[in-house]
Amino acid sequence: MDPNSAPDNGQILRHFPPWFRLYKDGRVQRLMGEEKIAAGTDPVSGVQSKDITINPQTGLSTRMFLPKAAGSAGKLPLLIYIHGGAFCICSAFHPFYHRHLNTIAAEANAVVLSVDYRLAPEHPLPIAYDDTWEAIKWAEAHSNGSGPEPWLNDHADLRRVYFAGDSAGANIAHNMAMQIGTDGLPGLNLAGIVLIHPYFGNDQTDELISFLYPTMAGPHDPKLNPVKDPNLRRLGCRRVLVMVAGSDFLVDRGRTYFEALKKSGWEGELDMVDAEGENHVFHLYDPAKEKAQILAKQFVSFLIEN
Repeated sequence: MDPNSAPDNGQILRHFPPWFRLYKDGRVQRLMGEEKIAAGTDPVSGVQSKDITINPQTGLSTRMFLPKAAGSAGKLPLLIYIHGGAFCICSAFHPFYHRHLNTIAAEANAVVLSVDYRLAPEHPLPIAYDDTWEAIKWAEAHSNGSGPEPWLNDHADLRRVYFAGDSAGANIAHNMAMQIGTDGLPGLNLAGIVLIHPYFGNDQTDELISFLYPTMAGPHDPKLNPVKDPNLRRLGCRRVLVMVAGSDFLVDRGRTYFEALKKSGWEGELDMVDAEGENHVFHLYDPAKEKAQILAKQFVSFLIEN
């Protein structure tokens, strides 16, 4: 369907450009982020990818990436990645994410699990958080080597797990680390998180998020505005990398999060890198540019440091 054309006889109930239109009959017309690329073997890096359904009832699924060196280098770190898209567009199968995570898997020599959570508004928040937590628990079930997925059983080191995401996905990654700190997962050790151009709220009401998350506790809801979270010091990992872009409309929120975590009493290792003059998720749109390659190298360096 042409994203600029309405379904036949459709009456628009809500319109949130550039994300989606919601029609009175319940249909959602996404205006971007619908492209998908098939899994397979990358001819350049040799990274293999495949898609797995975690929950057939809900459709929760993942795209996994396995680097070429798997099987010859012992167990590898596991990166659990959560895609962005304002909680309402994109997927783990979008060319942007397939290309980006293929690169990260190859250069970090890591197993990657990219979560395809259900999207709002059909599935309002906090469903995206719940789906991601379910995917993390599914991964943790492989800690004794007898889970349902051979790539995790044979190649992933559940003692070296990282969460990462961009934009809304970075928000989810932070919240998953908070849940680790609160609830724990005995078979999974969260070594660190990477938050790329994170979407966090502030003290102002966001009309889109209010619509996508009808049960949120206002602009100070800690899931969206962790600066207001009195339990921020309980973040369940020992290392955090915050990546911001100087011309990103969300840059101040990423910097504010960094300062709040630093002052919270959390005792881990915290770092922030700034791509000056760049816009939101610029590295996904133009991965060949120099600063995008620098971002990928910074990401990889974080994953391979002990």
